[in-house]
Amino acid sequence: MVSMTPNNSPIVGHLIAVVAGLVTPLAFAPFGLFPLGVLAPALLFVCWIDVTPARAMLRGFLFGLGMFGFGVSWVYVSLHNFGNMPPVLASVAVAGFTVLLAGIPALAGLLQGLLCRDQVVVQSVLVIPAVWVLMEWVRSWLLTGFPWMSLGYSQVGYPLGAAAPWIGVYGVGLAVAVSAGAVALLLRSPRRYGAPCALILIGLWALFGSAGRVDWVEPEGKELSVALIQGNVPLEDKWDQARRPEILSRYVEMSAPYVDADLIVWPESAAPYYVDELSEGFWDTLNRHPADYILGVLERVSIDSNLVYYNSVVATTDRERFYRKHHLVPFGEYLPWKPLFGWIIAYLDIPMADFSPWDNEQTRLMAAGQPIGITICYEDAFTDEVLRSLPDATMLVNVSEDGWFGDSLAPHQRLQIARMRALETGRPMLRAANTGISAVIDHRGQVVVASAQFETMVLEGDVRPMVGTTPFARFGNVPVLVISICLVVIGWMRGRAQSS
Repeated sequence: MVSMTPNNSPIVGHLIAVVAGLVTPLAFAPFGLFPLGVLAPALLFVCWIDVTPARAMLRGFLFGLGMFGFGVSWVYVSLHNFGNMPPVLASVAVAGFTVLLAGIPALAGLLQGLLCRDQVVVQSVLVIPAVWVLMEWVRSWLLTGFPWMSLGYSQVGYPLGAAAPWIGVYGVGLAVAVSAGAVALLLRSPRRYGAPCALILIGLWALFGSAGRVDWVEPEGKELSVALIQGNVPLEDKWDQARRPEILSRYVEMSAPYVDADLIVWPESAAPYYVDELSEGFWDTLNRHPADYILGVLERVSIDSNLVYYNSVVATTDRERFYRKHHLVPFGEYLPWKPLFGWIIAYLDIPMADFSPWDNEQTRLMAAGQPIGITICYEDAFTDEVLRSLPDATMLVNVSEDGWFGDSLAPHQRLQIARMRALETGRPMLRAANTGISAVIDHRGQVVVASAQFETMVLEGDVRPMVGTTPFARFGNVPVLVISICLVVIGWMRGRAQSS
């Protein structure tokens, strides 16, 4: 068998990096080719071995262009199809965003090359995986954060993903990256590294797969019957004032028959009114229904003579308590650096684009007799937002408006992210989305039932509230960050010892 050494030809190495990036999104939903989550990064790692840090940075950048250019191409759909941005401007914006994201794997390539170059085994299975995961974590909070397509998500429902209750998405991602490093060694020199790499892969996958056998949580109370209302209201109609009564009536009428449900959930901003505009007759109608309701609403509150707007959720069990969205979407729900970018919102005329984040403590909403952990839209992509509600919450609810993404990859990726949050926390999740995909997800991250997209429908299911605390819910990302930093230090020390 001939070893794979693309670094003798720089152009070949660059091309491999681009192709590896392009195929990486196939590991994620909706494609689900999870082995590519290991194999595609392995090709990049091969291209990082025995090259200068500068060349590794370039190849990381090329990989990122392929990965994010394909994987988050749905941003164009949001900007152009639904944000009214002209095609050229939308293309430029998406290209700039892709370049910005590609800087993260570029930085990973540079750092791993600076830290360790002469210790091939240590570089491949310790330093590169650790640096990769640390850079994914940085991407989750830098410039408000964009944690899409972290490698761990590709393994939801597969052996490595079973360890998510222990170490979360970045811990699973570290196992994926270590596996990719072992495969990279195999590709580089199968005769020399075949046996030890096979042991690493078998041992790691067996260990992580068996981790899922431990139950950290247990059922609390009876199983609940739930109904998720998928109104399928087109975005162009949702904010048309003339259509507001019709839209509100649609949700009320769709909910009315489900008298045996314990909980009914409406999507994000399902009622296209501010809360103070909703009549007592509307609330009386909901209160007369046997089920409790959780619904996405809009708030406007006067603070110091200024109106402040919140993207919120309220439960009919206590209309005085609101969950207010904390992590807003830049340029979609608020405008960063208004003096510089104010013209964008004025030009595009994007509705509901000037919300304020809620930075204070959130009161836990109660519904169907259970404390509920709420997230709105893409908040569930951020582990810290979900962990805020634990250990009190016995179940999670995410309300979303996925109409912004159209028929793209994003709704499928978002469902996969929601599955990871349920798995990490040991809590079932209800996901109600206006255009789908709505879903009932159990505490092991398995989809119990899911809706079709772009259909007006009610998704019925049963969910069992859970109590208890997974290790990840208790310690968060701290353990995997500590492990990754230790691996980097070990690699750096080995590199220094080799050079001295």
